[in-house]
Amino acid sequence: MKKLISFILIFPVCAAVFADTPYNDILREKIDISGIVEWDTFSISADISLDMASAGIKLPSGRTQGELLLAAGYLKLIQPGILNLQFDSSSTIGDLVERGEFSLPETDTFALKAQSLPPSLSPDLRKMSSTYTLALSGLNAAFLRHKRPSPVLRILNPVSSARYTGIIIIADGELPVHGMKSKAMPVPCLFPKIWDSEMNLIYERNMLETQNSAAAHGSAMVRYSSSNSIFQRNPSGLTKELIAAVGEKPLRIFASGVFGSKPTDLIIDRSDALLIISSEENHRLLREGKVAIILNDLVLKNKFTGN
Repeated sequence: MKKLISFILIFPVCAAVFADTPYNDILREKIDISGIVEWDTFSISADISLDMASAGIKLPSGRTQGELLLAAGYLKLIQPGILNLQFDSSSTIGDLVERGEFSLPETDTFALKAQSLPPSLSPDLRKMSSTYTLALSGLNAAFLRHKRPSPVLRILNPVSSARYTGIIIIADGELPVHGMKSKAMPVPCLFPKIWDSEMNLIYERNMLETQNSAAAHGSAMVRYSSSNSIFQRNPSGLTKELIAAVGEKPLRIFASGVFGSKPTDLIIDRSDALLIISSEENHRLLREGKVAIILNDLVLKNKFTGN
């Protein structure tokens, strides 16, 4: 918390530094970022590096100046990584900004929630670096604006269904794309949808309980993980992180297809969907966001760079 408060207090100074043209040139030419979006931990990690020698900053008097430039550089250089985040199957955060559904100042407010390590110097004292970690959960709260959850699909003739602690959908390989003669590897996004094989909507963000759901308390709408997390040597077979998300006795089903402009939305067989929507207890799992999606390791981490 102290690090976060310090970062917020330093932001107005960074803005002033960043507005000055010579410093603007330094941010553009002398500061680099290397970042990664980790969907399995629902976070962005970024390493920011300032070439102090090339920027003409001398130690020890220039250390504070270097720290200010690093903080200002982070705010500038992390923005493309945030804007490129896939919001749903059809839009990125950048698309929302273009349509006026989100704003650049809101991305800065989100970026300011990052936790950072104290800046450090390279052994030759030529470079100053720092690492920032930003939880994507802050974006969830910004887009869960409904007061009441949308109802889960109901049927006239429910089937018998066990009581589960959560739902795991396995989609770690290429799947048929609905309406096309092709296959695609499912990819993560902030707010995916789940459909059944008759294209009935089973799960989407407006079904979340905004007061009591895991998403409302800083978790993702779904928990993304790799196949390794469901083959552990313990009674449940799950990692402790996955148990925290879906409990020890989840319903495990395989996705049968993907849907959407980007392959973020999963299709499950109608028989599996009936197990979910036939029970009020299982409706609650959807409302509380107790859903995990197993994806291929290749799509769970997205790197980005910039200067």
